[in-house]
Amino acid sequence: MATVRARQLAESGAVTTVVAPEIREEVARVAAYVKRRPFAPDDLEGAWLAVAAATPEVNRAVATAAEERRIFVNAVDDPARASAYAASVIRRGDAILAISTEGRAPALATLLRQSLEALLPCEISSWVDAAEAARLEWKRARVPVSRRRPLLLERLNALYARALDEAPMPPGSVSLVGAGPGDPGLLSRRAADRLAQADVVLYDALVHPAALRLAPRAHCFLVGKRAGCPSVSQRAIERLLVHAAKRGKRVVRLKCGDPFVFGRGGEEAAALTAAGVPFEVVPGISAALAAPALAGIPVTHRGLAAGFMVISGHAASSYRPLLDALPPNALTLVVLMGISERARIAACLRSRGWSSETPAAIVLGAAREDAFTWVGTLADLGAEELPADRTGLPGTIVVGAVAALAATKSPPRAAASDRR
Repeated sequence: MATVRARQLAESGAVTTVVAPEIREEVARVAAYVKRRPFAPDDLEGAWLAVAAATPEVNRAVATAAEERRIFVNAVDDPARASAYAASVIRRGDAILAISTEGRAPALATLLRQSLEALLPCEISSWVDAAEAARLEWKRARVPVSRRRPLLLERLNALYARALDEAPMPPGSVSLVGAGPGDPGLLSRRAADRLAQADVVLYDALVHPAALRLAPRAHCFLVGKRAGCPSVSQRAIERLLVHAAKRGKRVVRLKCGDPFVFGRGGEEAAALTAAGVPFEVVPGISAALAAPALAGIPVTHRGLAAGFMVISGHAASSYRPLLDALPPNALTLVVLMGISERARIAACLRSRGWSSETPAAIVLGAAREDAFTWVGTLADLGAEELPADRTGLPGTIVVGAVAALAATKSPPRAAASDRR
């Protein structure tokens, strides 16, 4: 934090003196004066601001000496010793907004800054020039101060409207992007390109953190849904997409797997169409195909399975009618979001004539380093205890003869730094 403060002060044109027994080279480079020794009260002579970023004992000594000399102190992570607080700052030309929590919650100040920065119009810097010119004009004309604020609002509104007429903001767009089964290396090239260009990314809970590093200039917001946990509603997500795009932002809606396979991408596409927002779909590898494949299970195989069915297993009202109509062992059954329902799904299949000895598999976290695969039979599917440390991983169930072909060893995986 001392390094951060030294750099911030130097960027603001301040002449700084750094006092410490040990000083980092990057701090020494931006300081006007360097004293490689412990703090002494006389170090504050001639100063108007002190930054204490040391131990509580040193911070206390700095605060005491500064109080005697009526000098403000910014004590990093020590609010009790501070008389001034550093703010999270937004700059738009000469318009500067500062957000402070009096040193109590700097991370919250940063989050507030990021949120406001995404909302504030880029034209604010030109508003400063217009407001300055209007002020000089009204002073010469002796316009009372009480009348100036409504006049300024009227002038700024006209300025904003004229800017829209003369140079309309390019319409924003949304990319509904599939993040695949988890490994960022399995993203498509177009998905990576869209992330690199994004201003805003709304991502799901199961998206790998490394995928977000492909969007270095974007504001990233978690809007994912997990069973039994509070989450952002689908309608709210759609409103966020529309709002950001209509502000001219390039928006990526990053979804696990494929956007149109149990990803509610169709609902988002419909909402964007209704709002007149242009969008595109960037397909991803669905877990329905990727999870079995990464576990060594082909969903189709000559002589074993000529086709496959993908269903959502989160609710009996969704899967029961489909399973009731499915002839026993007719094809490979792939179940997404059905781990908690696996016992009822197995019982339903057996009641419809499926053999208890039908091979079955469970794949957890298929594209992750801690992936887990269980292979057994339909009779054991519901009774199998899964590892307690893997229960939070996304799971896929495979039922059918092909499940017996699961690889006994996981294929080698590239290190995270090698994935692209």
